[in-house]
Amino acid sequence: MIIEFRCDREQPRLWMCRESLRVNDQDIPVQISWTTTPAPRPAGLDMLFELERIVLRKGKAGGADRVTTIPERPRAGNPDVVVDFTSAERDPNCSAKLYLRPRFNGGAGEGAALAAILAGDLPVIEIVNELDGAVVDRGHPSAEIAAGLSGGLDTVMARTLSMLPPILSGAPRLVPQLPAPANGGAPRNPAPFVVRGVATSIAKEIYRLCCYAPHWHVGWRFADNTDIWRTGDLSGPAWNVLADPGNHFYADPFPVKWQGRTFVFFEDLDHRTNKGIISAIEFDGNGPVGTVMPVLEEPWHLSYPFLIENDGELWMIPESTAHRDVPIYKCIRFPDKWERHSTLLSGLELADVTITQHNGLRYMFGAWRDGSGGYSDTLAIYYAEQLLGPWRPHAANPILMDRATTRPAGNFVTVNGKLWRPVQDCSNGYGAALGLAEVLELSPTTYRQEVRHLLRPGLQWAGRKLHTLNRCGQLEVIDGSRVQPKTTAFLASLRSSGQSSHWDWHSALAKPIARRLH
Repeated sequence: MIIEFRCDREQPRLWMCRESLRVNDQDIPVQISWTTTPAPRPAGLDMLFELERIVLRKGKAGGADRVTTIPERPRAGNPDVVVDFTSAERDPNCSAKLYLRPRFNGGAGEGAALAAILAGDLPVIEIVNELDGAVVDRGHPSAEIAAGLSGGLDTVMARTLSMLPPILSGAPRLVPQLPAPANGGAPRNPAPFVVRGVATSIAKEIYRLCCYAPHWHVGWRFADNTDIWRTGDLSGPAWNVLADPGNHFYADPFPVKWQGRTFVFFEDLDHRTNKGIISAIEFDGNGPVGTVMPVLEEPWHLSYPFLIENDGELWMIPESTAHRDVPIYKCIRFPDKWERHSTLLSGLELADVTITQHNGLRYMFGAWRDGSGGYSDTLAIYYAEQLLGPWRPHAANPILMDRATTRPAGNFVTVNGKLWRPVQDCSNGYGAALGLAEVLELSPTTYRQEVRHLLRPGLQWAGRKLHTLNRCGQLEVIDGSRVQPKTTAFLASLRSSGQSSHWDWHSALAKPIARRLH
């Protein structure tokens, strides 16, 4: 297979220097055809991108950076596949059997992508086969790592590149139906956009000097006659907040009843090291009991402690994307002793792994990332007959790219015989809201879902965000974020020191007493 990228000679970017695409586990070389297009370029764009590189990215290179020397590679021959990233007309003499054109909110070329970003959002990406006009894939990337205009363009192009290998592999594509935003039209003046972005970045840095950000916290309640899955909202008994020491945040709560005791496991991140471990606290019929205890720590970051029972044993699959694998831990002593048993998948970033059983098979869902682009917009599914594997990839992996309906947000549930999953809605930022999606079809070759309800923070849950939902018996747990001044933990430590002639900073902050906040 000979793959050719058609790129604009007047806009050479670092992402265009990609030398190969990995298709069906093989690295296929990419040749480039440089084309000059008449499309106008925004004045001063390169200078503005350089400003963003210095201020927003602290001098680090990005895919949208302009290359000074256009790479000239030897041609392998006439291409079998052309991917045209320009807005130019297709060459009528091209003999390629597959001619793909990425479109951004319906428009082609870098100008269309920039117009969408300048209009206030990342575009919906469509990969169109120009030989018959069919849309062969569609996606909407998330922007949690897109810093400024150049960062937005980098994210869009990175995700466009990640959409190509599944198409070229010949695997079936489950093209999602996404709302089509209006075309942004001609690019606006980018200078005000970049200046606002730089000012916002500076403001965020000042905020981080004063506050821990983000600061997540866990909400809980006992809901005897209320079930979010049936009501579709957060109404019912008031939510309580699990107290934290101020310089730690708690997120991703998973409750479980085991050996007659109920515990909530969660990510426990120390802001001072920016590294998460898994901690837990016991609950009785009135609420949390005792203190938070650490139960699992690794040299790398851990979060999202998914729990599952299998053959009379309790297992945990914490998120380990920093280690690029999906490990499974066996509970040796409940709740505080866990041993790594094996690795279910290796060599990939798969966030927030969540497993369900359906029609005799186990299915593993996770937010997949190929080393670039956002962390929350692409869904991958694996399936196995047994919990410990072997796990095989779904025929249509990655299943879909949609920031609003992809990333897992807690355990699957069955309501009236129908399978449902909570999903993170990152349309307005990471973890901004939570959707309840009904699974309409699930097999090793197919998948369909439909979001029926959307939960947002508000009067019923005062957290600034909402991205995890779980239940154990009558105990419901969620999480959210809040403003957390750094002085809070410091003042708490001073009050503690006033009550004791000797105190230790770490112990004073690391083991908070759980309390209920109404």
